[in-house]
Amino acid sequence: MPEQLLTPHSCEVEAMLETGQDIRGMEVCTAEKQMERRTACLQANVEFLQQALMKLDRKTRDRIATATRDLSDARGEIAALKSTIQKLPLWVRNRHCGVLSAVISCPQSY
Repeated sequence: MPEQLLTPHSCEVEAMLETGQDIRGMEVCTAEKQMERRTACLQANVEFLQQALMKLDRKTRDRIATATRDLSDARGEIAALKSTIQKLPLWVRNRHCGVLSAVISCPQSY
């Protein structure tokens, strides 16, 4: 079975084909009686579908690239937050000991 790209648009096209609905831009070639005209009609449909697939492919690749950039940005933010969280206990201890140093003795290591 050939590999399929599962995009919302490809699912729409597949659903239309399964239900027998017309696809906007496609020609009905069965009405043509002459073989040359029917062949030309089918070729026009093939070209139309190839262009539609290329357009969907470009859109899908753009979306994947955007998602990849967003994911990379999110990973950078997560790394920064982890670093901040690791520093918090020391900051809290220093803050706590600075305020209460007259009342309690703070440990040297945390």
